[in-house]
Amino acid sequence: MTLAAQPRRGLRVSTLSIPNLITYGRILAVPAVAGLIAFADSGGASWMWWWAFAMFAAASISDYFDGMLARWFNEQSELGRMLDPIADKLLVGVVLLVLVAKQIIVGWSLAAAIIILSREILVSGLREYLAGLAVKMHVTSLAKGKTALQLIALGAMIAGPFAEPLFPGLRAVGLGLLWASAVLTAYTGYEYLYSALKHATTGDEAPKP
Repeated sequence: MTLAAQPRRGLRVSTLSIPNLITYGRILAVPAVAGLIAFADSGGASWMWWWAFAMFAAASISDYFDGMLARWFNEQSELGRMLDPIADKLLVGVVLLVLVAKQIIVGWSLAAAIIILSREILVSGLREYLAGLAVKMHVTSLAKGKTALQLIALGAMIAGPFAEPLFPGLRAVGLGLLWASAVLTAYTGYEYLYSALKHATTGDEAPKP
């Protein structure tokens, strides 16, 4: 992860551009997915797991398409850059909490969830601090990879309650992937923290650890 001080650029892109609309949809999907998971199995409503998975998968995949379309149509904007990581963090964080409440994530796996949530809060705080210094945090390929792994892990756990008969052990696979993503999450969080502290103390861009 690298840090760079850059002048702010106001790109003239509509707030209702297609990429931004996709990002809005991803944010709106968060409470819908959470509600479906929370009330699944209540009164025999096991079908809610299927719909929760379908909406979660659509929201996760949309993360790729909004960025691709923004580049394709040259509609990259500061609004999109701000909302895109927020949408990702909301989707991952809220679904983690609901899966813990539903006791899908239990025992030692709670530590993986805590690592992920702690890192996201840490990075959000660092972004806010560095934004005041007009310093931009560049997202690394490893950080993008950890987000993808988080989403796959959560998707497997959401699918578990209705797909286990066809795919035995799917929940266990999801928990294993959750731990793998937690390791990547901790490492990328360390990269961000190291670089931010280096910049704060010396004003220089920090090398990758």
